[in-house]
Amino acid sequence: MSELRRAAAVAVGIARKDAVSELRGRQAAGSTLFFAALVLLLFGFALGPDSRRLTEAAPGLLWLAIVFGGLLTVSRLHQLEADDGALEQLALYPVDRRAVYAGKALAGAAAMLVLGGLLLPVVAILYSIPIGPAWLPLLAAVVLGAIGFAAVGTAYAGLTVRLRAREVMLPLLMLPIVAPLLLAAVKATAAALGGDPLGELGSWLQLLAAFDVIMLVVGAGTYGYLLED
Repeated sequence: MSELRRAAAVAVGIARKDAVSELRGRQAAGSTLFFAALVLLLFGFALGPDSRRLTEAAPGLLWLAIVFGGLLTVSRLHQLEADDGALEQLALYPVDRRAVYAGKALAGAAAMLVLGGLLLPVVAILYSIPIGPAWLPLLAAVVLGAIGFAAVGTAYAGLTVRLRAREVMLPLLMLPIVAPLLLAAVKATAAALGGDPLGELGSWLQLLAAFDVIMLVVGAGTYGYLLED
C-alpha cells in the first residue's frame, strides 16, 4: 500500500506540474481552443443552413475538433520538458515509470475534458442542438473518450518527442490506433443527442471503457522503455 500510495502521489504531482505549465502558457491553450472552435465554425459554414444535416454531422465534427485540439495538447505536454532537458531528468528519478505515465495521462485527459466541455456549448449554439436533456450521457462519452485519447497520446508523444518530424509522426502513428475510440465516441454522442432510440448507447460506452482499460495497461507497461530511449 505504501508503494501504491507513493506512486499515486508521484502521478498527481506530475499532473499538477503539467497543469500549472499549461495554465502559465495561456496563449498556447487559448490558441488550441480557438483552433478547435474554428474547425466547428468552418464546417458549419460548409454544411450550410440545413438543420437536419447539421444535427447529423454534429457528433463527428465535435470529436474532430477534440482530436485536433488533443493532438496539440498531448504533444505540448512532452515538448515543454524536452526543450529544456527536463524530460531526461524525469527519466532519472527513482520512481515507477508507470506513475510518470499515469501523471502525464491524467494531465492530458484533464486538458481534453476542459476542451470538450468548452466545445459542447459551441456545438449547441452553432448547430442549434439542445444538449440539456442529454448532458449525462454526453458527459460520459466525453470523459471516456478523453481518457482513451490521453492514454494513447501520452505513449506516442513519449515515443516521438525526440524526433525532428514529431509534429508529423505523432498523428500518423496515433490516429490509426484511436480509430475504434473515435468511432465509439461519435456513435455514443450521436445516440445521446438523438435520445438513444435503438438502445445502442450502453454498448458504445462499454466499448469506450474497454478501450480505455486496454490502452492504459499497454501504455503504462511500455512508457518506461520509451522514456529511457
